[in-house]
Amino acid sequence: MIRSSLRALAATLVVGAGLSLGMALPAAAQALPIDPSLYKPLAWRNIGPFRGGRAVAAAGVVQQPRTFYFGSTGGGVWKTEDAGESWTNVSDGFFKTGSVGAIEVAPSDPNVVYVGMGEHPVRGVMTSHGDGVYRSTDAGKTWTHLGLEKTRAISRIRVHPNDPDLVYVAAQGSPYGASKERGIYRSKDGGKTWTLIHSVNESTGASDLAIDPGNPRVLYAAYWDHLRTPWQVRSGGPGSGIYKSTDGGDTWTKLEAGLPKLMGKVGVSVSPVDPNLVWAIIEAEKGGLYRSEDAGKTWSLVNGDRLIQTRSWYYMEVYADTRDRETVYVLNAPMLRSIDGGRTFKTLNIAHGDTHDLWISPVNHDAMILTDDGGAAVSFNAGRTWSTQQNQPTAQFYRVNTDHRFPYRVYGGQQDNSSVIIMSSNPAGYGIGEKEWFDGPGCESAYLAFDPDHPRYVYGGCYQGIISEMDTETGYTRDIAAYPATNLAIDPKDQKYRFNWNAPIITSPHDPKVIYHGGNVLLRSSDRGNTWTEISPDLTRNDKSRQGPGGAPITNEGAGGEVYGTIFTVAESPKQAGVIWTGSDDGLVHVTQDGGKTWQNVTPRDLPESQINAVEASPHDAATAYIAVTRYKFNDYTPYFFRTRDFGKSWQRIVNGIGDESWARVIREDPVRKGLLYAGTELGAYVSFDGGDRWQPLQQNLPVVPVTDLKIQGNDLVAATSGRAFWIMDDVSLLRQLTPELTAKTMAMVETGPAYRLPGGGFSLPIPRIGQTPPSGAQLLFYLKSAPDSATVGTLEILDQTGAVIRTWKTKPGKPDASGTKADSLALQQGMNRVRWNLRYAGPEGIPGVVSFGGGPGGRMVVPGEYQARLTVGSETATVPVKVVSDPRLRHPAEEYAAQAEVTRALQA
Repeated sequence: MIRSSLRALAATLVVGAGLSLGMALPAAAQALPIDPSLYKPLAWRNIGPFRGGRAVAAAGVVQQPRTFYFGSTGGGVWKTEDAGESWTNVSDGFFKTGSVGAIEVAPSDPNVVYVGMGEHPVRGVMTSHGDGVYRSTDAGKTWTHLGLEKTRAISRIRVHPNDPDLVYVAAQGSPYGASKERGIYRSKDGGKTWTLIHSVNESTGASDLAIDPGNPRVLYAAYWDHLRTPWQVRSGGPGSGIYKSTDGGDTWTKLEAGLPKLMGKVGVSVSPVDPNLVWAIIEAEKGGLYRSEDAGKTWSLVNGDRLIQTRSWYYMEVYADTRDRETVYVLNAPMLRSIDGGRTFKTLNIAHGDTHDLWISPVNHDAMILTDDGGAAVSFNAGRTWSTQQNQPTAQFYRVNTDHRFPYRVYGGQQDNSSVIIMSSNPAGYGIGEKEWFDGPGCESAYLAFDPDHPRYVYGGCYQGIISEMDTETGYTRDIAAYPATNLAIDPKDQKYRFNWNAPIITSPHDPKVIYHGGNVLLRSSDRGNTWTEISPDLTRNDKSRQGPGGAPITNEGAGGEVYGTIFTVAESPKQAGVIWTGSDDGLVHVTQDGGKTWQNVTPRDLPESQINAVEASPHDAATAYIAVTRYKFNDYTPYFFRTRDFGKSWQRIVNGIGDESWARVIREDPVRKGLLYAGTELGAYVSFDGGDRWQPLQQNLPVVPVTDLKIQGNDLVAATSGRAFWIMDDVSLLRQLTPELTAKTMAMVETGPAYRLPGGGFSLPIPRIGQTPPSGAQLLFYLKSAPDSATVGTLEILDQTGAVIRTWKTKPGKPDASGTKADSLALQQGMNRVRWNLRYAGPEGIPGVVSFGGGPGGRMVVPGEYQARLTVGSETATVPVKVVSDPRLRHPAEEYAAQAEVTRALQA
């Protein structure tokens, strides 16, 4: 109904706190987008950290005992052929979404792999939708999409042991609303066509599926009646249960004898050793591990320990051992194993925790792969030891922040891990490794805030309103919460302050000693958190009916992910002190223009209940702000970005060019070029050159992954992702200068950011567990409206402060000049061209027949200073300044650089 009302409101413009949800833009705003090929030279680089993120799907290859796959919740499919020593993404370039729910390798053909999209442990935060099923017939080299897009979340795929084209899909369905696309699907032609062979109702999805390997016509399907709202997870209802088919899925029978009447989430597994032995892990008042000795006819509870059924909506997975009848595994927060038929369990030592999927080799039950909230790990001794998870760049980050040091640090909270402080580059090394990052304050859901110029004290958040200060010089951390309280399992209506799982923390751009912390009211401190002041009333809807238990009807949920009616985002105007914007998780936008003395509710009129995911105060105009609004928790995947230019009196929806299901996560305005906007969405990154009137992809080489936050740091654009860690687009000066006026010229040079003269680095070698550092030197960019003909000579030159040419590139290099130096080769093409200068003079010619280790003679380094790049094509010339700066970490005076230059000049002469 809400979604229909949104469509009905399209093409309307309301005055006052007005809202246009889909109006046609005026002709003047219909500017042609910039040709994306013009910013093709720009690319993203992954800085890591290489610490695994949440994964819920695992599979192995029977015929290749060192080959395994895992699926990340946002980062796609990864494959190892060396038992977990290294992992390679195999889904990039093929998949349209990144959240993987299930993987299955055909037992009879290791080349055939099926992947079901959409994570099945449905968190209140960090949960992404899927788009159906993919298949590979060449062991992951290429993939084909097989449909079932609207299933949204797939919990399990099973393939017939002898027929790789006979496949079953357990569709759990959307967690946020009713849908018909739930149940068990079957394909007999490798996924070309699908048939829904069993379903229960529109609120009940298939949470698990087991197949008898000895008689593959026997199937067991577990069903889960569930619904997620922003304020509660309903896990359980009349639809939950277990069904059995003995004819390959044509007909089904509900299994009830001995099972609870009201069930929540259910997992099921049939023993490969004894087909009459079936296990079920069941959420219920009398829940736990159930066992059937007669192929499901009757059941008995063998273990009701809370440890194996805690937080049931998130776990409830059971796996029969492939070789031992009485051995069974249960996945919960820990990984547990029983060797006495389920009567007792022992916890296994694993790399992380919060376990979700397990594959056990059918020929060697000591070989297995486990996925959990820390990634994937492989064991060959039945779980006694595991491969590392510190080699998977699949971290899920909520937000990102940066300081102003050199190299600047990138800050963020990693889902189910610590917060992270990581270097943006490694000037003296090959990449960004484990030594270049460390844990920060707060916890997994942390916002991190600090004085960007002097980031000694870092403030980190956590769920339940926890906030701590870390002294990065001493490592000392202290709690600075405004109202210290343990709110686990306390109804939000009974809490003094309601804090979101991802409660915002920022420092003022005008006074970094001022900290803001968003609860249901906005809190401010100016003494490092020793004291706090409420500077607002409740800035949420404060609907008490949505402030009760976080879980029902069987299991409560009290960790804090369901606390509702909270401030979700805060921004203070960089342009005008005291102008502060807030957005709540229940859809309200407020602004104060006097530092919190008075507040105005400026929520776009007719905007239904939503989550204001991010608010951006324009760095150019105090009256201008942008909001990213999400409604995925209401089963609406439509993107919603809005703009106001009058302090929220009126709003315009700005989504032209953004994909249909690329729902909004974040929006930022460039601090240098007014109207240059960057957006992060569920499916990638976008850019707008006209204030949001028209968007176009900024994906470049970035994988399809949720972009959860963006930060402009100097000339760089930094991205936090949910599934692929941190990425940086170095030097967006090109985007700042791309205009119709520039592209109308015959040729033009683009001024880029300063180049740093560094002692080393600049290498991006394919080393495992290493993030990429930027290439060294200066980037020279120039635009040609058309490619010159072969007879036209093109020359690119570097000129020093005296106007002397010190480096040359030519389309026709020719012979060395009188000094023995030769021009480098220059290629000219239509559009944007790039040449990288290594900050050196031209090197001398090498000695014929002599091989020099390291690549031959190189020219001497230039001194820091102002240079010019001059492009000549035919009779036309264009120039641009090039600034070379010294390493900011060093304190060498200019005289020392000059003396060094004189020595190296003499040596090269």
